[in-house]
Amino acid sequence: MQYRLLRELQVSPIGMGCMGFSHGYGQIPEIGYSIEAIRGAYEFGCTHFDTAEVYGRELYYPGHNEEIVGKAVKPFRKNIALATKIHIDEKEIQNGKPLYEHIKEHLTASLKRLQTEYVDLYYLHRLNEYVPVEDVAEVMGKLIKEGIIRAWGLSQVSVETLDKAHKVTPVSAIQSLYSMLERDLEKDIFPYCIKNNIGVVPFSPIASGFLSGKVTTQTKFEGDDVRKFVPQLSKENIIANQPILDVIGKFAKEKNATNAQISLAWMLHKYPNVVPIPGSKNKERILENLGAWNVELTESEFNEIENALNQCKIYGHRGNLETQQSTFAKNWYNK
Repeated sequence: MQYRLLRELQVSPIGMGCMGFSHGYGQIPEIGYSIEAIRGAYEFGCTHFDTAEVYGRELYYPGHNEEIVGKAVKPFRKNIALATKIHIDEKEIQNGKPLYEHIKEHLTASLKRLQTEYVDLYYLHRLNEYVPVEDVAEVMGKLIKEGIIRAWGLSQVSVETLDKAHKVTPVSAIQSLYSMLERDLEKDIFPYCIKNNIGVVPFSPIASGFLSGKVTTQTKFEGDDVRKFVPQLSKENIIANQPILDVIGKFAKEKNATNAQISLAWMLHKYPNVVPIPGSKNKERILENLGAWNVELTESEFNEIENALNQCKIYGHRGNLETQQSTFAKNWYNK
């Protein structure tokens, strides 16, 4: 395993999205199981863990996921890069309180739940129409100088918005939707980020499980499972996108790897600044995903995959911006 950089933050090439331990994928595991899963990922070599203050809010309470992650990583906190996110509620913003105080209150609460004195990477979870991103960037710069956060990032924004923020306070990472089925970031986000030394952290890098080959037309998503809203996982699109799985399956057999590992190895090979954070609540799947950093594609193999993917039409496109995801965003704005 070779470490990667999110600007100045050194992390394992694949991180861990922890949301599923609080909501989003149906019934959640017992807290003890979740803690063991996170610690197992660390023992395997993972040093980047991602959470958010809103994860768990709808079914439990704000900060539910941060509390689980905080308990799990406490023994090795200083050895990892811990990321969380702030959701700026428009109702709170309209009370006249200075933006710095508003963000500082949220961050202080997150620090308490995470049982830490600082956050390595603090994301703005979603844009707020009442708050210019430049103002947020200015506050983040102050928090970095105070040592409460080491770096900051944005989630699901356009390159224009990213540029506005980056010019105020350098951005370390942008978190967004990216996979073999969702390649919009390749148009402008990746070129901009490579040029400006910004990391790209894809969520849903296995396309909500589709690329693993384990999601079929018979799969049922129950409870709060957000995959019921993902257009690529409708029965007709699962069938239509089968050629993608055929491409992955061929190389999975040749490389003695799983479909999911091939899909992750593909993006690791393609971009030096990409650090995917697949999310799962299953211990075995978590370690399988992390194991993708041991799957190396030759240049010839990568080119063959690229050429095959370029010939496949994608059905159920979501888009990397929240505003593009009309059906999904209306049902569930949190990723």
